[in-house]
Amino acid sequence: MKFTNGYWRLRDEMTPAYAVEYARHIIDGNALQILVPGNHISGRGDSLNLPVLTVSLTSPMEGVIKVSAVHHMGAVCRGPFAEIAETNPGVTIWEEENALIYQSGSLKAVIDKSPNGWKMSFYEGDRFLTETGFRNLAHMKNNKTGKGYMLEQFAIDVDEYIYGLGERFTPFVKNGQIVEMWNEDGGTASEIAYKNIPFYVTNKGYGVLVDHEGDVSYEIASEKVERVQFSVEGERLDYYVIGGGSPKGAISKYTELTGRPALPPAWSFGLWLTTSFTTDYDEATTSGFIQGMADRDIPLHVFHFDCYWMDAYEWCNFIWDAKVFPDPKGMLQRYHDRGLKICVWINPYIAQQSCLFREGMEKGYLVKKQDGGVWQTDLWQPGMGLVDFTNPEAAKWYQSKLKTLLDMGVDCFKTDFGERIPVRDIVYSDNSDPVKMHNYYTYLYNQTVFELLERERGQGEAVLFARSATVGGQKFPAHWGGDCSATYPSMAETLRGGLSLALGGFGFWSHDISGFEQTAPADIYKRWCQFGLLTSHSRLHGSSSYRVPWLFDEEACEVLKKFVNIKCSLMPYLYRQAVTAHEQGIPMHRPMFIEYPNDRACDTLDKQYFLGDSLLVAPVFKESGEVDYYLPKGTWINLISGEEIKGGSWKKERHDYFSLPLLVKENTILPVGNNGVEVSYNYADGVTLYLSEFTDGASASVEIPDTKGKIVMTASARREGSQIILTVEGGYQNWKAGLLGTDRLIEGTGNQMIIEC
Repeated sequence: MKFTNGYWRLRDEMTPAYAVEYARHIIDGNALQILVPGNHISGRGDSLNLPVLTVSLTSPMEGVIKVSAVHHMGAVCRGPFAEIAETNPGVTIWEEENALIYQSGSLKAVIDKSPNGWKMSFYEGDRFLTETGFRNLAHMKNNKTGKGYMLEQFAIDVDEYIYGLGERFTPFVKNGQIVEMWNEDGGTASEIAYKNIPFYVTNKGYGVLVDHEGDVSYEIASEKVERVQFSVEGERLDYYVIGGGSPKGAISKYTELTGRPALPPAWSFGLWLTTSFTTDYDEATTSGFIQGMADRDIPLHVFHFDCYWMDAYEWCNFIWDAKVFPDPKGMLQRYHDRGLKICVWINPYIAQQSCLFREGMEKGYLVKKQDGGVWQTDLWQPGMGLVDFTNPEAAKWYQSKLKTLLDMGVDCFKTDFGERIPVRDIVYSDNSDPVKMHNYYTYLYNQTVFELLERERGQGEAVLFARSATVGGQKFPAHWGGDCSATYPSMAETLRGGLSLALGGFGFWSHDISGFEQTAPADIYKRWCQFGLLTSHSRLHGSSSYRVPWLFDEEACEVLKKFVNIKCSLMPYLYRQAVTAHEQGIPMHRPMFIEYPNDRACDTLDKQYFLGDSLLVAPVFKESGEVDYYLPKGTWINLISGEEIKGGSWKKERHDYFSLPLLVKENTILPVGNNGVEVSYNYADGVTLYLSEFTDGASASVEIPDTKGKIVMTASARREGSQIILTVEGGYQNWKAGLLGTDRLIEGTGNQMIIEC
C-alpha cells in the first residue's frame, strides 16, 4: 500500500516512525540486535518520548540473513508461519569504527553507525546487492483507522529487474507494478493470482522472502521508482535476504530454505485427458474418448474425471455418482488394464447436501465462526463448509475419505480451489490468524493430500494437480495455471504466469491445453498442443466442451500424436531435469535470464523459455505461424528439422503445425529414448546420445536416470580438433550416438567412441 504523496509528503492520515540512526547493539551467539531510534540522539534527553525500532539479524542457513524489525514487541503475532529449514550455520559478526558487519557464508549485511545515517547494505562477497537507508524502514500508523504497518524499502539499481512473487499474469518484469499477496480465483486475465508467493528474485542474483502469510503489499518501482517497497499490517516485519551468486543460485537457496519439490512419478509426465468440467459424460463417454485415442495411435497415460464424477450439489462427498458410473471400481480396473493411471477432482469444501457435512460438523472438523457455528456459504456449493486442516483429526478424517478412493483404484488427485478462504468472523482449531490462514490454507490442504499419497503409494509415486499455492507449496507438485481462455493472448499470459511461478522454486508446471474457457479454433488447439507437450506435465482440459483432438480436425490428431511421441522419446533428458528440480530446486521451466544472466537481451523475454538446461522452446502465438524469438550467442540446432542456426540475434520464422523453434544449445549431449509411446520405461536401454555443435576444446556430460530418479548411466564428451571423444559408463551396451542434424548413427561398442565432426 502507499504511504506517501510523492517524494516529500506523507499521506495526511499517516504518522511515521522511521529508522533514523544506529544507537546500540547486542550480540547474542549468532544473533545481532540493533536499537534504532526514530530521531537523531544528540543528548540524553533526546532518548525520551520517541519511537524506537528493534532490528535483529539472524541466519537460518549459510548465505541467508533474516531481518526482523519490531516496533511494539508486545503486540499479538499469531501464525501460521512458513516452514523454514534451520541448519545453524557459522556466522561472523564484527564491529568497525563506523560499521557493524554480519556475515553468513558469502552474504553480509553492513550496518552504518553514523549519526543520522541509518543504512543497512547487503553484499555477496564484495559485490553490492541492495540497501535500505534514509526513510526506508519504518512503522506507520493510520490515524483514521488506528492500524499500524511495518514497511521496508530496498534500492533498485540501474538496469535491475524484479521478478517472481508467484504465478502472475501481468508483465513478467514487475518494475512499475503494485502487487498484493492475496490468493483469489480470478482466472489468468488480471492481476489476481491463485499462487501468491512473497518472494522475488532480481537479475543481480539475490532474492528477498517476506516471512508473512497474510496480505503483503508490494510497491515495485511505483510509489518510489528507485525502490522495492513491501509492507504488512502489524508491529513487526520479518524478511530474508537470500544470496546465491546468480538468479539460479538464489532460487536454489530459496528452495533449500523453504523446501525442495518432491520427485513426481515418471508416468505423470505423460499425456493427461479429462472429461472437461460441465460436459455430459458417463462411462460410455469416457471409454469412447480412450478408445478414440487408441484408434488414432495417440499415446495416453492418465485419465482424469472432473467435478461431476460426484453428483451435483454434493461436492465433496467422495462418492461416485451411480447414475452415470454404476460400477466405478470395475471401470477403474478396466482402465488400469489399458495401462492408464486415474486422477479424480476434489476440493476442500463440503456442501451441506454432502453426507459428510453433518459428520464434519458434529466432530468439529469444519471451520467455525466466533459464535461456535459452522462457517457456510452458497458460493460454489450450496451451504458448503470448509475443512479445518489446522485440526489434525480433521486432516486424518479427510484423508480417510480419500483413502477409500485410492483403495478403489484412483492414483492421484486434482486438488482444485483452496483460494476461497474466509477471514471475517472465523475461528480455527489451532487459533491461527484468519487473515494469515487465507493464503496458508492451501499449504495445509495440499500437504494433507500429498502426504496421504506418499503414505499409500510410496515416496516417488505421489503427484497432485494443484491450482492454489503459497510459500512451500512447491514441495507438493505439480501445479497448473488455472482458468485460461482459448485465445493466443491467453496462451501467452499462461506462459508468463508459469515462468513467474518457476522463480518461486515450483519445479513442475502445467496448464489447460487449448484453454479452459470457450472452445479454441483448430489453429489454436494445434499450437497449444505443441506448447503443452513441451512442459513438464501435459493435460487436455476444458470447461463446457471436450478436448479430444478429432473434434477440432483430423490434422489435430496428427499434431498431438507427433508431440506426445517427441515428449516420450525425450524422457531420458526430461526426467533427469526433473531430478535436478527435486535435488537442487531449479525448475524445469526456466526464464531465459536464468540460463543467460549476463545476456541483457534475455532479461525481459517471456514468450520463450528453457525446458531444462539444454532445450530452448519458443511457442508459436500467431495464426500465421510466424514466431519471433531471440537466440543467445552460439550454434543451435532445431531438434525437429535438424537446421543449424547461429545465435546472437533475433530470429523470425514461419512454422507449420508440426514444427516450432525447439532448439538444442551447443556443447550438449541430448539423450533420446527408444520409446515414443510411453513415459515410464528403461531410459538407458537403447538410448541414443545426440551431440549438438561442439566448439573446439569444449566438453559436456549427461546423466540418465531410471524411473525412480537413480542415475544408471553417464556420458561425457569433449572435442579435440575435428573429433569428439564420447565416453559412456553404466547403462547398456546397445546405445547409439550421432550428430544432431545428420542421419548417421553409430552403434556403441564398449564405453568409448570417436566421432568425426
